Amino acid sequence: MPSSMPSLVPSSFRGLPPVVWTIFAGTIVNRLGYLVTPFLVFFLASRGVTGAETSYVLGALGAGNLLGPAVGGILADRIGRRPTMLIGLIGASAAQGALFLAPGVWTMAAAAMLISAAGSTVSPAAYALLADAVDSERRRRAYALFGWGVNIGTAVAGILGGYLAAQGYWLLFAVDAGSMLVYALVVAVRLPEPRRTKPVTKPEAGTEGSPEPTGDPSDPTGIPERPAGTHDGQKDGKKDGQKSGQKNGIGYGVVLRDRLALLLLPLFGVQLFVYSLTEVALPLAIHDSGLSPAVYGAMAAVNAVLVVALQPFVTAWLSRFPQLAVQGAGSTLIALGVALTGLADGIAGYAVSVVVWSLGEVVVAGIAAGVVANLAPAHARGRYQGAFSWTWGVARFAALTLGVATYTTLGPSVLWWTALVAGTATSLATVALTARVNARTAHELAA
Repeated sequence: MPSSMPSLVPSSFRGLPPVVWTIFAGTIVNRLGYLVTPFLVFFLASRGVTGAETSYVLGALGAGNLLGPAVGGILADRIGRRPTMLIGLIGASAAQGALFLAPGVWTMAAAAMLISAAGSTVSPAAYALLADAVDSERRRRAYALFGWGVNIGTAVAGILGGYLAAQGYWLLFAVDAGSMLVYALVVAVRLPEPRRTKPVTKPEAGTEGSPEPTGDPSDPTGIPERPAGTHDGQKDGKKDGQKSGQKNGIGYGVVLRDRLALLLLPLFGVQLFVYSLTEVALPLAIHDSGLSPAVYGAMAAVNAVLVVALQPFVTAWLSRFPQLAVQGAGSTLIALGVALTGLADGIAGYAVSVVVWSLGEVVVAGIAAGVVANLAPAHARGRYQGAFSWTWGVARFAALTLGVATYTTLGPSVLWWTALVAGTATSLATVALTARVNARTAHELAA
């Protein structure tokens, strides 16, 4: 980052290495092109696809979001972060063209699945690369910056997409595919691949004596070397992490053997499910109130403005507090905001609910991904982030299916009360794990 820029950078993000800023910039470019998915239903209708057939395409899109993170996590650890990101970005770009040119419903569904599967392989690799580039104290800030880039790009894309759709749907596909290729070029030219060493085979790998990631001081990349087979500060490795002597492998066994990760990921998943209702159930509620789609667009704009404007400053202020406590408070705000949707009967009521859950979104930014990264052994960061991204995909898929089914069959009030209770309960459970998480990260923080 040029020396003339620090005064323009929020204090919460200062001091992050160039790799983090490169991913941030590339993410903005990529999300500026996030145009096809929000307008996919309208595009399918323009091609004469019926409502029942549309569900097949949307289902395939959701299925891809479950497949991609799992594959991306393995590839990130197996072949590297940068190659995985390039495969995902170029593959998703090609799939955009395939979807636009697809002659029938089933070829559209196949292309939609490829778009989401290829696109969602990128996040685990990017998250792992961020974890490689910074120590545990700065990971929350790095992931918050990444999320800030997503929100900036998405906010602009929402405005751009409406204009381009009016000019022709082909423009949506062209810009979406083009933005992915630009990001791929940035990855190929600007992002280094961290050097990897052979797995450590010490009998007590992952204990307090495990070596920290070290790097060559003359290395211009700013990314420390990743010694495979070590935990970043895991102190009670036998209790919550990999047991000594177990094979490293390339699958998700390393995650499935981590009892602390298996406790945290479902809790984060429920919290993400509650948050995903803002994208699924909120438009249904607005429609049932007799309000126009423009009202939902306005609520999305309120969310975008709040998140983009507040996140850097809130992240800096909250960094002094225990992060799982902050995660619990923010998730409770999100649950409360979602539940308040059930009390709204006009624009003002919906605006209040959106403000509440948007503040919660700002509060939790970057924490969950940072916690998962701090739990991961250095050689398995891609798979841990793949598991986290897969949890995200399951949460969104559940919101699209179970959330909508609950709303339409059992009634909106059941969904709002479920969101409030589930969000609050998982927030309390997350905070209760603070001591165990701190025990795993204490060694790296001390170092």
